[in-house]
Amino acid sequence: MKTINKYRRIRRVAFIMLLTLLCVVNGRASVKLPALISDGMVLQRDTELKLWGWASKGESIEISFLNKSYKTTTDANGKWEVTLPPQKAGGPYQMQINDISINDILIGDVWLCSGQSNMETLISRVLDLYRDEVSQINNPYIRYLKTPLKYNFTGASDDINGGSWKSATPENILDFSAVAYFFAKDLYDKYKVPIGLLNSSVGGSPIEAWLSKDALKQFPTNLQVAQQFAQPGYIDSIRAEEKKITEQWYTTLNQNDKGISNWFKNNIDISDWGTISLPGYWADKGIGNINGSFWFRKEFEVPASMVGKPAVLRLGCIVDSDSAYINGQFVGTTSYQYPPRIYTIPLGLLHEGKNSVTVRVINSIGKGGFVEDKPYRIVVGDKFIDLTGNWNYKVGVEMALLRPQTFFQYKPMGLYNAMIAPLLNYPIKGIIWYQGESNTSQPAEYSTLLTALINDWRIKWNRTDLPFIIAQLPNFMQPKENPSESNWAMLRESQLKALALPNTGMAVNIDLGEWNDIHPLNKKDVGHRLALIAMKIAYGDPNVISSAPIYKSMVVEGDKIILSFTEIGNGFTPTEKLKSFAIAADDKQFVWADAKIEGDKVIVWSDKVRNPVAVRYAWADNPEGANLRNKEGLPSSPFRTDNW
Repeated sequence: MKTINKYRRIRRVAFIMLLTLLCVVNGRASVKLPALISDGMVLQRDTELKLWGWASKGESIEISFLNKSYKTTTDANGKWEVTLPPQKAGGPYQMQINDISINDILIGDVWLCSGQSNMETLISRVLDLYRDEVSQINNPYIRYLKTPLKYNFTGASDDINGGSWKSATPENILDFSAVAYFFAKDLYDKYKVPIGLLNSSVGGSPIEAWLSKDALKQFPTNLQVAQQFAQPGYIDSIRAEEKKITEQWYTTLNQNDKGISNWFKNNIDISDWGTISLPGYWADKGIGNINGSFWFRKEFEVPASMVGKPAVLRLGCIVDSDSAYINGQFVGTTSYQYPPRIYTIPLGLLHEGKNSVTVRVINSIGKGGFVEDKPYRIVVGDKFIDLTGNWNYKVGVEMALLRPQTFFQYKPMGLYNAMIAPLLNYPIKGIIWYQGESNTSQPAEYSTLLTALINDWRIKWNRTDLPFIIAQLPNFMQPKENPSESNWAMLRESQLKALALPNTGMAVNIDLGEWNDIHPLNKKDVGHRLALIAMKIAYGDPNVISSAPIYKSMVVEGDKIILSFTEIGNGFTPTEKLKSFAIAADDKQFVWADAKIEGDKVIVWSDKVRNPVAVRYAWADNPEGANLRNKEGLPSSPFRTDNW
């Protein structure tokens, strides 16, 4: 019996020793790193670098990098941090953190790219302008990490929700932000320094979603909303209710849609279908503002020369969701209004002679239809078949409005906590910011919000001089015949006011928009203008003319107003007739004005206004034809001299 007990004790001790050894081994293997610290990362040059992560309490951490070793131990919460000395640009390098190898590391300049959908917009969305250029992109020294969407109202997250570093190679480039890539390309081409792009942006997000709790203390109403969404179970209750309503709406729609089983088929009787001219919105075509499902059908002739070749169906943009069929066969679907509809037609589906295209459109709220001034065609090589004009249509089912869903990521503080706070340990060169469309309903307060965000992020990064560069909103919507008030103009003014802060800049994009698309394709010039400002304020390049002309002051002389400007570079571009100037007397009634350049001044007048007191320039949602710019081609920011 004693012998048996002895062996039992020996086995128990051996088992405990084995467990201890396994714990040690597993402890070293259990080191967890944030998503930012991973293969392919770019570290900011010429500044102290903080590395951090998690492991077991009391765990020893050893880092080997560039022939030097750094050691620390995790704290009581299992967190560790190590600060490395400043490093020069270079790479690729390897780093070892305990048992984890991090490969292909570059040291260069890291830029945070933030805002809403125009910062998010991928290169794949703008290929109509840049297809040939994009096909040649292959630069492993430009790296990109997109922060996945996540929100958090209960506190600052310690890590982003995934993501990985990608090089600007043919395999990855279509998933890069277009603005961010073209910005980085200009910087790399000039300075030959690796560029890292951290894209933390969310389509549709208002600025208050990017403010921290500290910053929101200036805005009690927004802070109250954030605190409400932080309450346990609050979001889940809303989500459950809205899911039930949405599922019921779509179930009812699909069960009652008279065409869902056969109206997409090739040979059906459409003698009782109506006729509508497309593109356009059906509410504007005399049908009424109907929600639910609509079916549209058009027949078209295909010549023999286009048969048996790769073909694409282009359906512009459709409000809101669509499913498309060619000759009765499904070819593509899009679930919301903004993306361009570009659907590949299977080889062999088109045949010589008569063919058909059918589109089922679902619209749950607002005006539904086909956005004007977009491509609607069948494309085969360099030839196309025009699909604009008369279509047949029929209502599948008319529905009541679907209650808009709650976008939790748009609520105050949520995106800051989840998508900015986890980045604060990571040193950056500067920030480019493209946002504002979602705040145009209350443009006057945007200046205060943007100023608060800039100051707060600089405090959080412990960099009071951190460069912050704004992309001013471009032109959008239909031009107005006469001078009028404009929320978009007011928001641009609020963006302009933020330049009172040091080390800020703004790219004016008033000439780069599209009247019918809140996501204009020209992202290259936006990136270029942002890069010019970065060269000036972040890289200290004295020879770069980076800013567009900015209104400074005015003087009234008789029936004319003389305007002075800063940032005119080498002078204004000579222009026979300046457009988009308006002038008013003290009755506040603005009329279109004549204007001319005299040296470094602009003279504005109108025969209809004898005693002028105020001038506005490009003060509109879409100031079509605004043409005041410097000789470097940079357009002047919209402005007003009044504050009415």
